[in-house]
Amino acid sequence: MATIRSWPRTLWVSVRTLLIFTLALGVLYPAAILGVGRLAFPAQANGSLLEAPAHAAPNSAAGPVGSGLIGQTLNDASGNPDPAFFQPRPSAAGDGYDGTASSGSNLGPENPKLLEAIAERKAAYLAENPGTTVVPADALTTSASGLDPDISVANALDQAARVAKARSLDLAKVVALVKEQTTGRDLGFLGEPRVNVLKLNIALVGLEN
Repeated sequence: MATIRSWPRTLWVSVRTLLIFTLALGVLYPAAILGVGRLAFPAQANGSLLEAPAHAAPNSAAGPVGSGLIGQTLNDASGNPDPAFFQPRPSAAGDGYDGTASSGSNLGPENPKLLEAIAERKAAYLAENPGTTVVPADALTTSASGLDPDISVANALDQAARVAKARSLDLAKVVALVKEQTTGRDLGFLGEPRVNVLKLNIALVGLEN
């Protein structure tokens, strides 16, 4: 005959089970995964931070200048995109690349606000990059996360002339730098070639020194 447990005993068993699983799955397991991650992938586990010496940092400060996984805008003193730097794709995350507000615009393809935004971005892009005839899609639309750190190769090459002029650099050197910083398709066939904007800007500033 089965023994019927009293409710205090049943409660105590439940509490002990909760504590054991909380410790195992809420403390020990995450700590183990974090430890393995830090050992096997130290850069990724620490946010994929990119560092640059003072002479090669976009903000002229030594040490971490951003994450290779999160885009950032580089504006001049007036708050406008700095022509001396490569600029990322538009962002709908907060005021732009806000990690606490990751999001796309969620506007449909025929939404008037989206069409208006695309028209404004196209006009600005053509004005900032004279000689461009076809504006890359990633210069007109935001990414789903709003944090995309990469731009297309076409986008980077369109900006090369503007950046070279602003920095009094030889255009061929800037174009070569873009190609040097280009990452190919994942596994050789997934996605499209791309350029990490922050890495490119760090290399760009270093090119002058």
